[in-house]
Amino acid sequence: MVKLLWVGIVIGTFFCNWVDGFEGYNYNLNETAMSLFETEAYGVSKATKVPNALMVGLTLIQGAGAKGAVCLDGTLPGYHWHRGHGSGANSWLIQLEGGGWCNNIRTCVYRKKTRRGSSTYMEKEIAFTGILSNKAEENPGFFNWNRVKLRYCDGASFAGDGENKAAQLQFRGQRIWLAAMEELLSKGMHSANQALLSGCSAGGLASILHCDEFRGLFPKTTKVKCLSDAGMFLDVADVSGGRTLRNFFGGVVGLQGVRNNLPQICTDNLDPTSCFFPQNLIGNTNTPLFILNTAYDSWQVQSSLAPPSADPSGYWHDCRLNHEKCTPAQILFLQGFRNEMLMAIKHFSNSKQNGLFINSCFAHCQTERQDTWFSVNSPVMGKKAIALAVGDWYYNRESVKAIDCPYPCDKSCHHLVFR
Repeated sequence: MVKLLWVGIVIGTFFCNWVDGFEGYNYNLNETAMSLFETEAYGVSKATKVPNALMVGLTLIQGAGAKGAVCLDGTLPGYHWHRGHGSGANSWLIQLEGGGWCNNIRTCVYRKKTRRGSSTYMEKEIAFTGILSNKAEENPGFFNWNRVKLRYCDGASFAGDGENKAAQLQFRGQRIWLAAMEELLSKGMHSANQALLSGCSAGGLASILHCDEFRGLFPKTTKVKCLSDAGMFLDVADVSGGRTLRNFFGGVVGLQGVRNNLPQICTDNLDPTSCFFPQNLIGNTNTPLFILNTAYDSWQVQSSLAPPSADPSGYWHDCRLNHEKCTPAQILFLQGFRNEMLMAIKHFSNSKQNGLFINSCFAHCQTERQDTWFSVNSPVMGKKAIALAVGDWYYNRESVKAIDCPYPCDKSCHHLVFR
């Protein structure tokens, strides 16, 4: 019980402490920023650190309260929308924000006092970079689309529906999703000729969970696809042989009433916790889906594979912070994780409509950061940056099934390094 409680506290909490400085392609961050669940380290930097970026204001969904579609603390959910123009005026990209989960009352109560659980604490405007950028030279495939970032304030990947009155907690992720889609449809999305549902990390998981629902919002004549960035959380053993992430996800699913919002084709055959893992969902997703993930996902290394709770002796401490300090035995273990990733997507990759970009980097979330999405020194495979690969797949220019050679062969990576 003590071990599980610690896992809940570590995984369910989240802050960010950026450490200034960029050395080569390695971002240097402190351990707290990584070990505490999902921070800006995995998404776009804060507005003040993105020079000349487009700033987009927050819109609260005024009709959401009447539907019970509220954040953990009962405040209204919100989104940021930059209108499309020209050839992109009737094209829509919805980016689901990431930011971890909460799996028990304690961590959810903490969360509701942050921007991940309350619109009261959300930034009034944020920078649109990477896949959200409005500049063709930064975002060639989607720069002139309607681009929306849906803020994340429920803690269950937009999938829960329940409450805890004693703790004054509202678990209404599914209702937020529905209210946001209704709002955007009324703002013009109903006439879209092209649409893409995307998301990073917990939002990447959400983009898989809601992919077919999203497809169902549009006529058959509308081109609809989905993109999951760093959302392939694997149900695998940690370094102690335990199941850190499975135990944690079990708490999220049980506490937040997620079960009834999971795909029935999965829950008819597997337990609800298993159906919160993407590896058990992607094979039955009917809508074209692109999986963008690193083979050595930094968050999963830190918080699922080798968290402090599974490593009491500290053997993994240095490796967890910096891949260059891993021993040969540790690298071998991480190669095993890569193999698990490749096995999980094997059947999925056989479908012509799906796309893949699995690069051998120690990173997490690559769509919203400009340096990893599309820039002079972006990560590449076959000389193709992520933005170009996603664009080729979305516009049916060519099939994209890119799987990198094992670490350390890829010299274009922007690794995350912690201290």
